[in-house]
Amino acid sequence: MTMTFDTVLIANRGEIAVRVARTLRELGIASVAVYTDADEAGVHRRAADRSVRIGSYLSVDDVIAAARAAGAQAIHPGYGFLSENPALARACADAGVTFIGPPAGAIEAMGDKIAAKATVAAAGVSTVPGSSGAGLDDAALADAAREVGFPVLLKPSAGGGGKGMRLVDDEGGLADAIASARREATNSFGDDTLLVERFVTNPRHIEIQVVADTHGNVVHLAERECSLQRRHQKIVEEAPSPLLTPQTRAAMGQQAVDAARACGYVGAGTVEFIVSSDRPDEFFFMEMNTRLQVEHPVTEAIFGVDLVEWQVRIAAGEPIPKAQDELTFDGHAVEVRVYAEDPARGFLPTGGEIVGYREPDLDGVRVDSGVAAGTVVGSNFDPMLAKVIAWGADRAEALQTLDRALADTVLAGVTTNVGFLRRLLSLDDVRAGRLDTGLVERHLDDVAERSGPDAAAAAAAAAIAPLLERASSADPWTALVGWRHGVERSVRREFDQPGADRIEVIVSPVGDGRWRLAGDVTGEREVECAGSLDGPSAIVVDGVRSAVTVDRRGDTWFVTVGGDTWIFDEVVHRGNDDGAAGGPGDGVVRSPMPGTVIAVPVEQGATVAAGQTVAIVEAMKMEHALTAPVDGDVETVHVAAGSQVALDQPVVTITPAD
Repeated sequence: MTMTFDTVLIANRGEIAVRVARTLRELGIASVAVYTDADEAGVHRRAADRSVRIGSYLSVDDVIAAARAAGAQAIHPGYGFLSENPALARACADAGVTFIGPPAGAIEAMGDKIAAKATVAAAGVSTVPGSSGAGLDDAALADAAREVGFPVLLKPSAGGGGKGMRLVDDEGGLADAIASARREATNSFGDDTLLVERFVTNPRHIEIQVVADTHGNVVHLAERECSLQRRHQKIVEEAPSPLLTPQTRAAMGQQAVDAARACGYVGAGTVEFIVSSDRPDEFFFMEMNTRLQVEHPVTEAIFGVDLVEWQVRIAAGEPIPKAQDELTFDGHAVEVRVYAEDPARGFLPTGGEIVGYREPDLDGVRVDSGVAAGTVVGSNFDPMLAKVIAWGADRAEALQTLDRALADTVLAGVTTNVGFLRRLLSLDDVRAGRLDTGLVERHLDDVAERSGPDAAAAAAAAAIAPLLERASSADPWTALVGWRHGVERSVRREFDQPGADRIEVIVSPVGDGRWRLAGDVTGEREVECAGSLDGPSAIVVDGVRSAVTVDRRGDTWFVTVGGDTWIFDEVVHRGNDDGAAGGPGDGVVRSPMPGTVIAVPVEQGATVAAGQTVAIVEAMKMEHALTAPVDGDVETVHVAAGSQVALDQPVVTITPAD
């Protein structure tokens, strides 16, 4: 090819910046990363050839200045941040830098959901019934909702990702939903414009990958199913969809191509549709994402292409590498998003330092990540840490391979959703392809909490690991684990676990790698330890062999079993800590995650009822209402709007009425 770029700046961070840098290296193009002060240790800096400090990932001026300083001829925006901001596309044109993405006009046409629906409808694309007027006030929105008929979906016109989206089942909750949606839309996108759509029952989220060049060619690369979501955000994506027939796939693909042509699209983009499980041949346009999607690897896996390479080639003026009739797919691919979040606490964001990080090494598995051991996960950025993608000859094989890959994934030090994803993928409905966007919520109680024998294996590993560590010490005195003249010595270990009761385990070495344990979690049983617990090892409990990985930070032991990580703090006997979490009836309202307080609608002395909102905390661009656990009077307000709060930090203290 005739490539016109020798240096490309990547205006992003995390796993997508690492992924783009990989393709640029394969193309022989130098990559330049950008980073902020909060991201100085970012893994993406090491993945690129050079890096430039900027003030903000959201500053067009900073990005353009960095490109000029680095001598870059083009900018790849990744996804998120400025990727769908027409101001960056225009600034690139003004600066003589190529924007690896669509024209500003196409971004604007598809970036406003109201305008997008009108544009594609004029091209004959099917759209969801709902409001089509711009700038509707609260009363007009309410009238439109009544006209469409409940349930309805409120959606910000200016953005996506589930932020600001509200499902309203009846008129009683409409006013509060509109106010909350506007507030979150303003905070996330700087625009509180909302639209209202009919909520499709048993909905499935299916999207079509399209690619267009500057020579008038537009193709589609079939579909991805993204129906498994939490809080309207995708967590599992696959290609192809188990729902669509070849006829529906062709019809949907053609409408996606028509939508791309209607807005003068260039580059890689995605046209999203909503399809009812009850009427799989009926589909409606939702929106067009004018960028590369997070889930693009599943399309790459079944088509055998590199979409980032295609983006770069098209931006350099080349035609699409393949014609529509040359694009055929093979097999099946499934991707999961690994988030720093706690499924057992409503998917609230988590944080901390990653103590141990290990990726699976299996045929047919790809991992895109932006973290490493030592990475500190904070509340400044999106909580997605990595993506695990598995390919198989068919859907069953892909799911089986993905399950093995997740079982081999270790992300210790930060609570993640890895174990949750394994349990989700094992559900009968998921295995059978009976998907819809409400499935995760319906089965949340079944998959959010850890269960099974893994807890005993984790406790056993935590109890044995300190003894094995000391046994391997060069100090002969600390190496004498369990040694006592003439008798067997038992060792008592006590651990605190986050959100759980203190556990006690009595460990007695038997010999030959075997130990006798007695405790609340382990029960009385004999345990065999295969290996040193220094890296991947195994614990055999009652004949059940579990792969375990143990990581340590100070007196805290992180034991990963089957994708779940248990945290054990060795107990050093001391008095009660002031920061110990109170019980649900103690009247202390604590922040369930690190974040920023955006509102405190109560004052000291106010009388509140159980369930009443007393503070609103924002984390990762999502609002979380904190409510009073009891009836009573506000004794102390510990924070103010704008305050930064840590996990479990007291926000409001209430004196119970009784």
